[in-house]
Amino acid sequence: MKISFAFLFFLISTYFLTAQNIQVLDQTTKTPIAGVHVFNLKRTKALSTDARGVVSLDTFSTKEIIVFRNLFYARFETTKQEIYEKGNKVYLKENIESLGEIVLSASRFEQNKREVPQKIISANAQTIRFVNPQTSADLLESTGNVYVQKSQLGGGSPMIRGLSTNRLLLTVDGVRMNNAIFRGGNLQNVISIDPFSLKNTEVILGSGAVIYGSDAIGGVMSFYTKVPQLSYKDSMYVKVNNTVRYASANSEKTAHTDLNFGFNKWASLTSFTYSVFDDLRMGKYGPDEYLRTEYVETIQGQDTILQNKNPKIQKPTGYSQWNLMQKLRYEPNEKTAYNLGLIYSTTSSYPRYDRLLRYRNDTLRSALWQYGPQQWFLGYMQVTVNNSGSNLYDKLQVTTAYQNFKESRLDRDFNSPLKSIRKEAVDAISATIDLEKKLSDKTELFYGAEYIYNKVHSEGSEENISNNEVTQTVSRYPDGSNWQSAAVYGHVKFKPNEKFVLQSGVRYNYIHMAADFTQNNQYLNLPFEKTKINSGALTGSAGISWKPINLLQWNLNFTSAFRAPNIDDIGKVFDSEPGAVVVPNNNLKPEYAYNGEAGVRLNFNDKVILKTALYYTHLNNALVRRNFELNGETQIMYAGEMSTVQAIQNAAKAWIYGFEADLEILFTSKLKLQAQYNIVKGTEQDDSGVEVPVRHAPPAFGNTHIIWESERIKLDVFAQYNGELAYNELTPSEIAKDFLYAKDANGNPYMPSWYTLNARAQSKLNENTYLTLGLENITDQRYKTYSSGIASPGRNFIVSITYSL
Repeated sequence: MKISFAFLFFLISTYFLTAQNIQVLDQTTKTPIAGVHVFNLKRTKALSTDARGVVSLDTFSTKEIIVFRNLFYARFETTKQEIYEKGNKVYLKENIESLGEIVLSASRFEQNKREVPQKIISANAQTIRFVNPQTSADLLESTGNVYVQKSQLGGGSPMIRGLSTNRLLLTVDGVRMNNAIFRGGNLQNVISIDPFSLKNTEVILGSGAVIYGSDAIGGVMSFYTKVPQLSYKDSMYVKVNNTVRYASANSEKTAHTDLNFGFNKWASLTSFTYSVFDDLRMGKYGPDEYLRTEYVETIQGQDTILQNKNPKIQKPTGYSQWNLMQKLRYEPNEKTAYNLGLIYSTTSSYPRYDRLLRYRNDTLRSALWQYGPQQWFLGYMQVTVNNSGSNLYDKLQVTTAYQNFKESRLDRDFNSPLKSIRKEAVDAISATIDLEKKLSDKTELFYGAEYIYNKVHSEGSEENISNNEVTQTVSRYPDGSNWQSAAVYGHVKFKPNEKFVLQSGVRYNYIHMAADFTQNNQYLNLPFEKTKINSGALTGSAGISWKPINLLQWNLNFTSAFRAPNIDDIGKVFDSEPGAVVVPNNNLKPEYAYNGEAGVRLNFNDKVILKTALYYTHLNNALVRRNFELNGETQIMYAGEMSTVQAIQNAAKAWIYGFEADLEILFTSKLKLQAQYNIVKGTEQDDSGVEVPVRHAPPAFGNTHIIWESERIKLDVFAQYNGELAYNELTPSEIAKDFLYAKDANGNPYMPSWYTLNARAQSKLNENTYLTLGLENITDQRYKTYSSGIASPGRNFIVSITYSL
């Protein structure tokens, strides 16, 4: 009997002691929160949650008030008894400014966003679900500081602070996505990133060259995909998310599912998304020049111009897309994590809509102009070590990755039997090592090294559609060319007190590029057959964040950046515009940018928050397309047309400056206003050295949101607006594309101003189901974003349902 009583007492005691451990979770995502301070009101007892959000409450009495506090979450008070009654779980809600407060992109390791002197905008999983974007390009546009150009429905080319394409860097899970054939013209690679697979997105406005190297002149767009969730216990954790989405403007139909299996030490996440888009309908009220009155269709082998029954339907623009992702995570202990990621994306063939708008002799020029499937594969292994105790680092992250890119272009002139086919592929291998070391209580060091290798495959052919005969012709790039980069960097954060932070860094990059033009020389007769370019670049940054009082924070930042010539710059052959052809140039050097930025943040008791920034960029030795001579000739025959010879050259300087403002007003705990406004200006030198408007500086743009949110419902009524660009404000290269623009009173191309009124709502129907509704462009405006070939959607009804198990 005594033994039985002792055994029973042991069981009860064991249960009670075990019950002292509780877990702190994010109220929305239900994920663990590390580093939450747990204390009583007198602060005589103080603890913190571990990496799994777990803390023991055995030092607290049953009815004692316990406070849970974290910089990025609202203060929460409760008792141990109440926690046990709710299943040993504590849920914290984020603060007004908490979204994205911890950022990774600035140093590749976690930092407090307010300590970074550069402006960083971010969106987490909850924001992405509410914004409900059709593509990742639309997600970037929704941030309010990124301008997006579209040449076709399957497009989305970001512009940041007057720079774009290969002067901006894309990364996915820390892996560089830019490759050796990223061009200066508009790019659509960002649509390969599935917005349904994202955990969060961060955009650095301004240079990120010290951490990321070449191409990060104007900014860095970092996408972080969802991480497999472990159960942290012996039983299995299973989570399934299913989403269906429909949009009326292009009859979009999207289905998404992701499945998470988690165990104590390892977890798996599988994600799949399929989308189908029909031809896009533009709005009713706007410039008639945007209407699609006629189009070409090949009927029984004969090209025929057809009248468009509904000129607001942009024929042809539809396409489809698949996205797949498989991730594995293994944590043998609290210090070490292994992550394997496999991502694959492919589109169907899709029309290059802006090229289908061109006329020649009052007749549509092209019977066919389309991109073949845009395919992208990324496979990476990432090892992260925390709290190592090493003298060299406290945190270590090693990432190795392989990527394969495939794209193609097919075009044929109206009533021509010859179809031009260009196919390209890039194999990209990269390895990075990033380390963090706390040198003292005030100083942290971030440093690392990186190696990148790209190999380009390219082929060109012509097919006679009347007899199916195929002949080889000039390829877009020199086949077999390669581009390599090796770099080391160091970055220091010095924080002498809570009010002041200094961050400074330096990077050295060595670039090697080799190309063989022997194959293309039989068509071009270049004065060289092989070329090698070796160049080095040293860049640096220095910035401060100073908060003298709670009301005021100053940010000041200076950076230098560079972009090394790539294979697209040195070896491309293509028709850049009607009557012009770009040819290779083997005499190129890196271009440099020098940036300055000053920002002010005013916080009036967390009720009114105003953030402003002024910036200036000087671009020197800029790589631009200019008229050129080939063997003394200024014109050559290309694709059956006498064309002006052009080439990428270090031929220009550019000056870009701008202003950004972000305002947030919290009227009540449920109602707030958010607004953003951006002004970008700049000039660059043309062929004769005359200063003209910079090509990628959009008109002034902004938005205003009124948001109301309760526990289960969120409403957002907002306006987006865009200023005018008059004829004399367009750069010459845009004037040459007058078929994209409206006409002013003098018949000259210009971009009219526009606005849209929009609304979206999200309802949490139950613990497992979210319904998201949207009505965009309520007044059915007909408009284009700057430099876009395709008109934006007209009135657009959007609905999506997410169901989780």
